[in-house]
Amino acid sequence: MTVACEPTGHRWMVLAQLAAERGMSFVCVQPAASSWARKSEDLTTDKTDDKDAVLIARLTGQLRCYLPEPVDEANAAWTRLRHLGSRREELLGQHVAAVQTVRDLLECVWPAALETAKQPFRSATWVAALTVVVGQGRGRDAGDLDRTRRLGLARFERAVRAEVARRGGIRSCLRIARGLFAALTDTAGVIAHRPAVFERIEWTLADWDDARAKLANVEDRMTAALDELGLTPLVSSIDGLSPVGAAAILAQTGDLTRFTSARAVVKHAGLAPRERKSGTFTGKARVTGAGRPQLRVAAWRAVWGCLQTNRVYAARYRHLTSRETNRLTPTQAQTAVAGAILRQLYAVVTQQRAWDPVIAAHGTTTSKENARTAAA
Repeated sequence: MTVACEPTGHRWMVLAQLAAERGMSFVCVQPAASSWARKSEDLTTDKTDDKDAVLIARLTGQLRCYLPEPVDEANAAWTRLRHLGSRREELLGQHVAAVQTVRDLLECVWPAALETAKQPFRSATWVAALTVVVGQGRGRDAGDLDRTRRLGLARFERAVRAEVARRGGIRSCLRIARGLFAALTDTAGVIAHRPAVFERIEWTLADWDDARAKLANVEDRMTAALDELGLTPLVSSIDGLSPVGAAAILAQTGDLTRFTSARAVVKHAGLAPRERKSGTFTGKARVTGAGRPQLRVAAWRAVWGCLQTNRVYAARYRHLTSRETNRLTPTQAQTAVAGAILRQLYAVVTQQRAWDPVIAAHGTTTSKENARTAAA
């Protein structure tokens, strides 16, 4: 007997454990598949538990189902990595939200502050200087710009240096600190709202610091989980792919040996190309987008580091964006590279073999021919 269900939320895990305790097979049916079957049943979107049970049983009988991740202790390391990856995504969301909030608020009440650094939120000096201006406590001015200006530039620079050191920095950029001090006299923005907004910015900066500290801790735990699985040397052999980036991808895929092929991993991410052809018509190909969204995000983030330091991926990107026929846009080429990263990560993990740039660029056939030529 086989038990089947839709994997909604985490509830399917309870059912999987109950089935395992009773020695019964357990499979899952994709919600998208049952949704399509529901519509094709009578061309309506009627949904009841009884109808869904029949549809799920029918799809399972047609083998349109899959084996989910095991829920036993043997899979504990992968389960931990998956939950750490989910926590990292939450913290990244908080991190980005805090940055966007501070930016939006400053654009409203004090836009000149954002112009004092090219990339203000990546500048430790700029963040420290803003903290001195809006923060409360010893050495801070609680959003009173007149007080900051009255106490003078020398005192402001000392306070900024102390704040940079408190945040773990080594030295401050006086150009940025002096630029923010000069912006104290700028009257652009909604001046009446500055006291309230500065108070809110202080809280948001505290949330940002907290999210960054927690994010660093979670990423350390993810790399430790990768070490526990014995995969760090393998995934790190891919130039440009950091252990954290690889762990973020594997947290979404789970054990890659569950997949039948590298293409299945790409489909799981929703990065497989979708053709549109009929007769003499050939439409614009797009990715399916039907897979795991967070896996697409993790692969997309990995692209940026790989394009900077990995010669194989960089050459592939240049070829796709500069060839004469079927030239791709930068975004399309980046998507193709993301799919290549997933395919090659699958090969590295499942074959327990370090990444080879020759195989990555030309495939195994060319690599074998080169080896025979060298041996001869």
